[in-house]
Amino acid sequence: MKKKFGLLWAALITLAIIVVGCSSTSPDESVAGEDESNNDNEGEEKVLKVATVNNPDMKIMQELTKEHFEKDTGIEVEFVVLPENDLRKKVTEDVALGAGAFDIVTISTYDTPIWAKNEWIEPISPRLDDMSEDEKEAYDLEDIFPTMRDALTYDDSLYALPFYGESTMLYYNKEIFEEVGLEMPKHPTWEEVGDMARTIKEETGTPGIVLRGLPGWGEMMAPVTTMINAFGGSYYDEDWNAMLDSEETKNAVNFYVDLLHDAGQPGATSTGYTEALTIMSTGKAAMWYDATVAAGTLNNPDDSSVAGKIGYAFAPTQVKEENTGGLYAWSLAIESASKNKDAAFEFIKWSTSQEYVELVGEEKGWGLAPSGTRISTYENPKYKEAAPFADMVLESIQSVDYDNPAVDPVPYVGAQYVAIPEFQSLGTEVSQQIAAAISGDKSVDEALKQAQKLAEDAAKEGGYKE
Repeated sequence: MKKKFGLLWAALITLAIIVVGCSSTSPDESVAGEDESNNDNEGEEKVLKVATVNNPDMKIMQELTKEHFEKDTGIEVEFVVLPENDLRKKVTEDVALGAGAFDIVTISTYDTPIWAKNEWIEPISPRLDDMSEDEKEAYDLEDIFPTMRDALTYDDSLYALPFYGESTMLYYNKEIFEEVGLEMPKHPTWEEVGDMARTIKEETGTPGIVLRGLPGWGEMMAPVTTMINAFGGSYYDEDWNAMLDSEETKNAVNFYVDLLHDAGQPGATSTGYTEALTIMSTGKAAMWYDATVAAGTLNNPDDSSVAGKIGYAFAPTQVKEENTGGLYAWSLAIESASKNKDAAFEFIKWSTSQEYVELVGEEKGWGLAPSGTRISTYENPKYKEAAPFADMVLESIQSVDYDNPAVDPVPYVGAQYVAIPEFQSLGTEVSQQIAAAISGDKSVDEALKQAQKLAEDAAKEGGYKE
């Protein structure tokens, strides 16, 4: 494993303090935990504070928690639901300062090993080991994809459990393609995607493709990083020399920016995952390259006006011919500062279980069942019937080379991010440079010149390069 963790405590604490000072909190998004109810004192009612992201899967989790978990356990759960970028800031500031505002935090495969190293989150493996044999059999840890378990492990212990996992894929509106007379290959190249997007835009006036342009390491940089890998680029070479101004990386970023200008949605720099999902699900774009988890929502007539009209293709290739998709999981972890650890584990165990997957399937529709985490989901006939995308998603997740994401060897892992602590800041700052190119405030060359310096500084500050 090529992971190297050089997190500097002082830098992150400083960052957390800055975020605390700069963030504004509305009454509905107030940081939980400032009252006396968040404790395990005898006689006190447990109120679990859960920080999570505002996407459709988490909204279902909230509904079913009220209808089932709370009634079955007597444990009250309070959710703080935030946009993705806001969630990252608020949760990072809380764990870095040990404030204990939340009991459970929604974090990713990127955060988990880094936060585990710094003892910000609680190891989950000991609690899994302490379950009864019947509980272990019911939960079936081995049913979770090994790639997901590995990405959420630090020092041989799991520190989070995946709520849903994902790779990336290309969605397309079959009606628009038929109208224009185009056919989507199962394994398209980015060049083919660009040609189709421009043709659709020219002939119909509809955006040929929607892509994220909202700055953020987990927003815009998720698809951009996979495209950099596809074009043969990388963030660093084997010796931690920054490569963001290389010809290959420039080709990728120029392609992304030009495609948005020529055939993308208006207001791209305000488009994150949620906004892009809305555009695609309302039929206002012909293609969308993004997370596989969106497939269920797009195929659900209650949430999508294009249900039944969406086709699916693998993540586009270019120079790299193997799977160029990402690998990611929104996961649930227990804050080390939580005073409700036992109750928190009960909630995480329930919400990441086979029982929960079946509950979503039966009550909300099998196409909306949490995907990308459990082998049994993809063996379930009800899920496969409701999810025409299931086999493609399964193959995408299983074929991602998380340890070797680029064409050339690199000293880091991570298919849609660089798994070093510095990437949270680096990726966000690089995304801001690319957003400036998308908005026309600077050229791609200017943006990547600054990005190169940022990457060089991060390698030196992290101790990876002298």
